[in-house]
Order: sequence, then C-alpha cells, then structure tokens
Amino acid sequence: MAPVAVNDQPPSATGANAPARVTLHLGHLPSKTNIQANWPRTPTRVDPNNPPWPAYRGYHEYSFAHATMQSRLPTILGKAIEDATRTLNTQSSEEYVVDLAQCIDRMGDLMTDLSGNAKLRPIIDDDEADVALWNKEIAKYFQGKDFMNAPWLFAEAYKYRRLHEAFSVSKFWRDYDVFYRQKCDTFSRSSDAVFELSLRFAEPFKIASNLSAAEKLEAERLMFHELTQVCLWGNATDLSLLINMTEEQIKSLQSTGGESLAATEKNILGNHLDQFWDHVKTLREKTGGRIDFILDNAGFELYCDCVYADFLLQSGLANQIRFHGKRYPWFVSDVTKKDWDWLLNTMVYGQLFPKASDEELASLRRLGTRWKQYVKEGKWVYEQHPFWCTGYTYWDLHSEAPDLFLHLSRSDLVIFKGDLNHRKLTYDCAAPASTPFEQAIGPMASQPGAPVVVSLRTIKSDVVVGLGPDGDDIAQKLEDREPGWKISGKYAVVLFSEGRPGEKVRFA
Repeated sequence: MAPVAVNDQPPSATGANAPARVTLHLGHLPSKTNIQANWPRTPTRVDPNNPPWPAYRGYHEYSFAHATMQSRLPTILGKAIEDATRTLNTQSSEEYVVDLAQCIDRMGDLMTDLSGNAKLRPIIDDDEADVALWNKEIAKYFQGKDFMNAPWLFAEAYKYRRLHEAFSVSKFWRDYDVFYRQKCDTFSRSSDAVFELSLRFAEPFKIASNLSAAEKLEAERLMFHELTQVCLWGNATDLSLLINMTEEQIKSLQSTGGESLAATEKNILGNHLDQFWDHVKTLREKTGGRIDFILDNAGFELYCDCVYADFLLQSGLANQIRFHGKRYPWFVSDVTKKDWDWLLNTMVYGQLFPKASDEELASLRRLGTRWKQYVKEGKWVYEQHPFWCTGYTYWDLHSEAPDLFLHLSRSDLVIFKGDLNHRKLTYDCAAPASTPFEQAIGPMASQPGAPVVVSLRTIKSDVVVGLGPDGDDIAQKLEDREPGWKISGKYAVVLFSEGRPGEKVRFA
C-alpha cells in the first residue's frame, strides 16, 4: 500500500501516485457539544493544578480568590514594606541598613510581580529545607503559570514564600518578621476576652465531688463543648482578613460569654461536636492520649488554643499536647516559635495591659506559669516541619512528607485549626457543600494509618463541605439570603474524620 501524505507532507518516492493531501470527512459523526468534565476527578488524575473539583483561581471574579489576588495580597505586602521601612529608619549600623534596604528592594520586586501578574519563577536556594519541595512543584505543575491563573491556594502560598525569600537570602535579617508587631498588637487589644478566660481558668479545672459519675461526665461534656467553641471562634481574629478592623469590632468577635456561645452554636453549619466528644472521652480509658494541634493564628487564637489544651490535660482526656507551628512568618498571623515564646513569656512577665486590675494580671501570670511548666515537663511540645510552609495541600502529605504523616499517625487525635488548614485539607476546590468531610480530605482519611482528624474552622473562603445530605440546599439558601456568607466569619464547621488509626502506614 502506498503511504498517505497527511498535513501537506510530500509522499515518498514509492507513493508517487498517492494524493498530496487526505481530507477527513466527519459528516457522519455526532455534532460538536460542550463536554463537561466528570467531578470529582479520579485520584490518579488529581494533582496540584487539577484538584478533585474545579480549583478557585484568581481570575474567577465571582470568588474570594479574585479579591485576594487583586486587592488583599497587594495591601498586605504594602503594609509589610511599610513595617520594614519603619525598622530601617531605626537602624544605625551601615551594614544592617544596607542589608535591610536590599530586602525592601526585593519586596518591591515581589510587589511588581504580584501587581503585574508575573509568571511564577522558582524559589532561590536560601538554605531553607523546603526549597526542593517548592521548586519540584513549580517545575512539575506550574510551568508558565502566573499569579492569577494558578490555583489560588498555591499562588497565595507562593507569595508568602517569596516574601520570606526577600529576607532569608540576607545576611542580618533572615529571621525578621514583618508581621510581628501586628500579632502582638492584636493580643494586647484583646484584653476583655483575655481576662475573661484567665479569671475563669487560672485555677485548675475541677468538677464538684458531690456529683454522680453520670453528672460529672455531663458537666465535663458541657465544658468540652464550650471550650471547643472558644477555640473555634478564637479564629475570628485572622490578621490577613481583619487588617483594618477596629478595636470594638475585634471585641465583638471575641466575646466568649456562655450566652454568646449558645447563640453562635446555631451558626456551626457542619457540626460533629458529638462525634468529637465521643472520641475524646475514650482517650481517658488509655490514661489519656496524645493530641496534636495544627496551629493557625498567633495572639488571641493561640491563647484560646492553650486554654483548651490546658483543659484537655487537666481533665485527663490527654496526657500530651503537641503544637505544630510554622518555621517562618506565614499568611500574616500564623504561629511561629517566636510567637509561641512571646505569648507564654508575656503572660508571666509582660506589661501589656496597663489598665488591668491586680486580680486580672495575677490570673494571667498564674495561667502562663502553669503552661510554661507543661513545656518543661514535656506535656506540651512545640514542633515545626518544612512541609507546613509549602504550596502542597494535605492530600500530598503522605507522599511529600512521609516522616510527618508517620508522626501524625501516632497521635490519638489531630486538630486542624482555622481556614487555611481547612483549605489545605479539602484541596480548596469547588466541591458541593454536601460532600462528606472524609471524602473531601482524601488521603488524610483514606490512607492506612490516617489519624483521627477534626477541623475547627470559621468559614472565611469559598470552599464549604461537610454540611450533610441537605448541604447543597443549605448553602444555596444562605447564598440567596446572605451573598457574602462564605467570607464573613459568621459561620463555622466542626468536622470529624475517624481515619484509619492503628493500621500500618505504607509508602509506595
């Protein structure tokens, strides 16, 4: 048979009589239609640029991703440049001044890239442990992508990694935190809520001895419900979202009174508190378990986390708490080791609340002293791992940080705090609100050895899952009644995954 020339390629000499071009006649085929992809994607087709459901991207004008990439991130970066410039103006050493000026120049380059929607370049090797993870992900999934067309979750994380790079390549300023003053100020502005909790919990938690066993358990359950909500709603003061919030508005968000909590529980749209309690109360049968907190915000939220952790230890529900923070400044207000140390030392030695009464200050010192003793005894452990500051979601924790997955698999409970951790658990994509939480978090529920997971999240971005079989209707009614409900911080979820604890962890 003579070879056929296709696309105007000349035939070979042996096929001199063949036609110069073959035209395909497709009239017998069905007409063209718009083919919609099937969602969710099968696990083998999921990757950082193709999440299980469609990703939120900066060019999606209907989404919070658009507002973030277009307005919030440039505003946050501008405030960071202002902070670094104020610090520059306090320096006297020429070496320090010149070095910091170069950091500010690099921040300016980032602002140019962000506002000009530049392509995502590799991270410079700054001796951080996460460089290889970042550059592998960029090379494999984001070649040619820019800030607006990469998935929002990755692009936002990339911006903060570039901000860290502006300082990490310097000689004197690699550990500088441009958000540090903001985090300290937010805690100092939270005095009403801080002292309401310290006055209640300065004394170790005790249940009246004259109660029956059933009454004691019920009293403990009620305390657990209340403190879980304190821990949940403490996330309201996320600095990356509340940059311009007044002190009165912050106080309103931080109200921790019992009546306020009773009123807000109806705003927990996906509420697995009972499942959460059923699991936690079994830990005491093991003489207390290990509970891990994947931390979110510093300042008041971290303080609430510690009040909660204190209760879990005192009640015998846990015998060790491990707190996981970030290695360097991240998403404005995320906890670093510096923030952790600052909180405990400020509570014991600080002069942050000049208008506080002697009783209030004594209660705060007593609480801080007890917490510092937990650290000395190893009952509280602060940890950090490079993976928490990468662009990967937690669907990739098993494959990209097997040591961390194995470590968490040995925990009796892993509590993920806040909106960013929830976005990373669920791949931050447009899954239906009725999607079961365990399906939405993929390998963090389905891999052998996956720990029991709870997500405590006030809703501040587009992804919403775990609202039950009627979840899609609930979400639509809220959308019709309150168009901004997904970013208001008014609503929350407490979602539980039983995981596959006790099974042997396996790696391919």
